[in-house]
Amino acid sequence: MKKSRAHPFVERTLAGLADALEHTFTAEQLAAHRGVLQCLDPRVKLFGLLLLILTAVCSRRLWVTALIFVLALLAAQISRIPLRLVATRVWLGVLVFTGCIALPAVFTTPGLTIWQLPLLGWIVTAQGLSSAAHLLLRAETSATWVLLVALSTPWTHLLKAFRAFRVPVTAVIILGMTHRYIFLLLQLAREQCESRSSRLIAVLSPQQRRKVAASSAAVLLDKSVQLSGEVFSAMQARGFRGETYTLDDFQMKQRDWFALVFFVALATMTLSLGTRP
Repeated sequence: MKKSRAHPFVERTLAGLADALEHTFTAEQLAAHRGVLQCLDPRVKLFGLLLLILTAVCSRRLWVTALIFVLALLAAQISRIPLRLVATRVWLGVLVFTGCIALPAVFTTPGLTIWQLPLLGWIVTAQGLSSAAHLLLRAETSATWVLLVALSTPWTHLLKAFRAFRVPVTAVIILGMTHRYIFLLLQLAREQCESRSSRLIAVLSPQQRRKVAASSAAVLLDKSVQLSGEVFSAMQARGFRGETYTLDDFQMKQRDWFALVFFVALATMTLSLGTRP
């Protein structure tokens, strides 16, 4: 006789919260590694990221975009960032989402016919395949570089690098507080689910599970509102007036200047090759 699970809703919720917290811990560990990207100044990494994404988006040649993607793979290897982690967090999601957008272009773009679906009679054109491949590769390349920079840089340093590029302080504060509140609320939700799970002794019906989900969401929302007021009052008491500061000061070293020159030279070369008629 197959044994039924006692509380599938609570168990699934706890598993999802634990998985999210584990991803955060993994990102912090990767940012602490002594890799090539980890050793660079966050401002250099952010500037290089913007240049490479601009190049990948503007490139008209598929092999140029593929070259930038290969460089991202090499950067992940020398920075000790597992490619399996990149594949599960970025590649699969981007492939599914962008693939759904790019797939109609294979059949709707006029051009040279190279194949026809046997049953539906839809025509696949060479120009359609090229457009879909460009869209997919641009999205995968841009998302890969964004993830590499995010995994190799502590979040506080990344926010400070945004301010170096004159990103409005309001946007930086919103990003920083949102990042902190997400994981704080995850921890609160996990403790709440564990507390409820320890008090359940019977199998919940679907109607009862829906009531548990609704009540848990309401309690978590009320806690978040109260906590936001307490946190703001504490920040005001400690001298917060709209700007954030960190104890670490950015200093450009020799390797950072070399990396900056490399990013500029690479972007200039690939942009000239990719936009050449």
